[in-house]
Amino acid sequence: MLAAVSSGFVLLGLAVSSAVGAAQQPFSAGANTFASYDAGLFSPMEDLSLLSTSEFTTLNHPFFPSYNVRIKKSDFCDGTVGAFTGYIDIEARHLFFYFFESRSSPNKDDVIFWTNGGPGCSSSIGLFMELGPCRVNDVHNVTFNPYSWNDNANIFFIDQPVGVGFSYADHGETVGTTEEGAKDIAAFVAIFFEHFSSFKGRAFHMSGESYGGRYIPVFASAIYDQNAKLAAAGLTPINLASAMIGNGCTDWKTMIPSYYNMQCQPKSVAPVVDVGTCVLTKQALARCEKWLTEACYDTTDAINCQAASAFCASVVQSPFHSYNPYDLTKPCTSEELSDSLCYPVTKKIGSFLDRSDIRKAIGVDPSLTANFSSCNNDVNRQFHLNLDQIFPTQLYIGALLERGVRVLIYVGANDWICNWVGNEKMTLELEWTGQKEFVAKPLRDWKIGDRAVGVTRNAGPLTFATIAGAGHMAPYDKGEESLELVKRWLANEEL
Repeated sequence: MLAAVSSGFVLLGLAVSSAVGAAQQPFSAGANTFASYDAGLFSPMEDLSLLSTSEFTTLNHPFFPSYNVRIKKSDFCDGTVGAFTGYIDIEARHLFFYFFESRSSPNKDDVIFWTNGGPGCSSSIGLFMELGPCRVNDVHNVTFNPYSWNDNANIFFIDQPVGVGFSYADHGETVGTTEEGAKDIAAFVAIFFEHFSSFKGRAFHMSGESYGGRYIPVFASAIYDQNAKLAAAGLTPINLASAMIGNGCTDWKTMIPSYYNMQCQPKSVAPVVDVGTCVLTKQALARCEKWLTEACYDTTDAINCQAASAFCASVVQSPFHSYNPYDLTKPCTSEELSDSLCYPVTKKIGSFLDRSDIRKAIGVDPSLTANFSSCNNDVNRQFHLNLDQIFPTQLYIGALLERGVRVLIYVGANDWICNWVGNEKMTLELEWTGQKEFVAKPLRDWKIGDRAVGVTRNAGPLTFATIAGAGHMAPYDKGEESLELVKRWLANEEL
């Protein structure tokens, strides 16, 4: 989800707004300084089964002196597996997380990290609506999800950055860039794996949705770069196996013109915008792309970039109305979009998480008394004031591929806001040593049995795939197909 401050769209992972602020700098491992430590002072927790259901156990590590992890058993949602919740404490900032063990072989299966987007939207959407072990249907109605991704993997869901979901700050501290938030995620992952040694060496997969197209490449790169320092200190590096990005917005330069393709050409459905408007949009598109490139990428002129973004929104995005921006096949009024993101279940999830017994069971800090909100517009606004979305995040993807980290870009074919046309173009234009081989491969069907469920292209560590009939939240719309895609990916099987 994502709040678009200027356009009026609240998006499930990406904000379409005109933003001003400082240009972002890439993540640097050198900026993340670790203290030296005496290994003899460290006493790992070792076993998740030792955790209490009534109170938090605090984990720390002298290698990360500014970080603590509070964690407890939280037997809710899926009674068939171990469930845990807690906080990542970074001095005065506190990030809430859920962790579920695998339904198959928790002591052997891979580990998945999941974050929703926004920026500023809670991963409770991914947990309780999409790929988690249970689905909230109403405030007192929670059902088992047979298509949960913990079918054969252990999985985290994290509310980040601070201010999102049940995450909070003591004194109004904020995080306003993806690179800044990446340091916290990398430290948390290292602390968790050091304490619960049975996970050491397991394949670890970073995954996310929508604005996760910005988050995940940066977070994965932070973990990769941190590994060198862990190894130098005699600690076990994280076995970063892959990054999985679902319906992500990674590169604005390829995504913005794709809105014209999706609404004016039969890319997934018949054109949904009238002929006259499409003609005007096509005429203005070249100016939009030129201005955006000059103001936001060739230079970092915040005011001019704001103006370019506003112009592009007016000519490319504004004509799109009356439809669900997350699923072109469904109508949605502006009032419904503002109220529930076009999905009434999001409000039911909020009501479920407002129950005092649920908050107590999962250990929500008692200081959080306000009603639960799926997305925080203040967080969204801060990221966009810093022009966070403008950074060419595809550069991180290319760097990960060069280092042997596999990358999956999957897209529900009916999504508009982070659509398959823009994502495919991003992958085709991505500069890495396997680019020519990837571009030369034609799209082909991928199937479950004899049933085609999307198209795919693959070369080496990079795979692009669509999921037919799915929208922005593909696991919600097509649970079976999404789970099959993930299972094959974890098993390193070709689609």
